Amino acid sequence: MKTLRLLCLPFLLLCWPPAWAGAGEDALKRFVDGVQTLSAAFEQVQIDEHGAVLSRRSGSFELSRPGRFRWSYESPYQQLMVCDGQRIWNYEPDLAQVTVRDAAQVLRGTPAALLAQKSLLGDAFAIESGGAKDGVDLVILKPRGDADFRKIELWLAAGVPQRMKFYDALGGYTDVRFSKVKTGVKLDAARFGFTPPKGTEVVDDGKAP
Repeated sequence: MKTLRLLCLPFLLLCWPPAWAGAGEDALKRFVDGVQTLSAAFEQVQIDEHGAVLSRRSGSFELSRPGRFRWSYESPYQQLMVCDGQRIWNYEPDLAQVTVRDAAQVLRGTPAALLAQKSLLGDAFAIESGGAKDGVDLVILKPRGDADFRKIELWLAAGVPQRMKFYDALGGYTDVRFSKVKTGVKLDAARFGFTPPKGTEVVDDGKAP
């Protein structure tokens, strides 16, 4: 369960509490208020506490508010996570296996829960502005309670996410850089469901609705 929760961290987090102020918070507000759908490519690098690269992965991401996303790892091997707002499918083609879980259970305590459940960021995170450079605003989010990470750094340009860094409790971090970002795109609702291919083992924890 913890592994899946950590994999879910890069899913975009974002619902706006109206008391925010400052340039970084304004950029975050523009994204939350103005973007209902989004598609992007991403590159993800995981670094340990000694600065060594543990993994490099890349793929594509699609978001449709409220609560639906599709996170597809394409290199160096395939893995797909799809959420329809209630369930998450974690499909691993190499294993011919898909795990189905209740989204609220998997995402509890992660930034993705704020996307899926429409909670307020201000309730779960202390929010700081990290300043702006070359038209890019940095927002820093620190969890108020127990979490699998110490803080998140989020870079936004014109209210659109460009990069996210998740710092874990051991001193390592995961760095996700987005490219080819498009907002307001038309996304087929079928993209946020999953039908297991023939021959795929389905593992259901019994809690998925």
